[in-house]
Amino acid sequence: MHCVRDFLMQSDLARVDAQVLLQHALGVSRSWLIAHDTDPLSIDQVRCIEACFQRRKAGEPVAYIVGEREFMGHVFKVSPNVLIPRPDTEILVETAISALQCLQNENKSLLDLGTGSGAIAVSVALACPEAKVVATDASPAALRVAQENAARLGARVEFYAGNWYHALLGSQQFDVIVSNPPYIAPDDSHMVEGDLRFEPRQALTDETDGLQAIRHIVQDAHRWLKPGGTLWLEHGWDQAAAVRALLEQSGFNRVESRKDLAQIERISGGHL
Repeated sequence: MHCVRDFLMQSDLARVDAQVLLQHALGVSRSWLIAHDTDPLSIDQVRCIEACFQRRKAGEPVAYIVGEREFMGHVFKVSPNVLIPRPDTEILVETAISALQCLQNENKSLLDLGTGSGAIAVSVALACPEAKVVATDASPAALRVAQENAARLGARVEFYAGNWYHALLGSQQFDVIVSNPPYIAPDDSHMVEGDLRFEPRQALTDETDGLQAIRHIVQDAHRWLKPGGTLWLEHGWDQAAAVRALLEQSGFNRVESRKDLAQIERISGGHL
């Protein structure tokens, strides 16, 4: 008979991946896994574990196998229709929350362009329940995931389908605009490595130079930002200077970049 300990000892997967997949396959907590690591497993349990392990060995991201990923202290549903939320993006959320909390007006508002799983918009809405949070995405499948995450976590977010600002209606303006747009060049070697092989290509690359979506967001931001509003964008590890230049060329002031947990300039932004 197989047991949890056998799978952990014999698997060539990273131990943390194996533990997460075992928890998922068995529907148990980590503490249960530790306390019952020698309990015999049923044939059905063994088959389920083996199937999960095989998917991971084939390169499929753990988040897609288990269907969720933790981000900003919340558990988000994910699927191959959306990017997997990453710790790199938390600096964007923290900056957006800080920007909203510094505002003195009562009608605070934030726009998240290309929301994907909704991780950014939902996290901001939960931290700033008094703010109006709007999110857009061109993918109907991604919007369904985002809407489910908002409903499950109790976040008040308005979702609209469409490409960037084209999804918006009327003449509404926002205090803060944020986005984690596709910024990887199509020929970047990372596109065929690791988890990125399984994530939606249209959310990773603009199929040009990695800056096309960012240019569009920056150049059209004036129409959608309130006077004094701020725009913050996530970008690649080597794009900070280029994004700052785009912001300055479009009339933004107090332009700056901020580093993620790995001390890489991960986001850049400015004020009108």
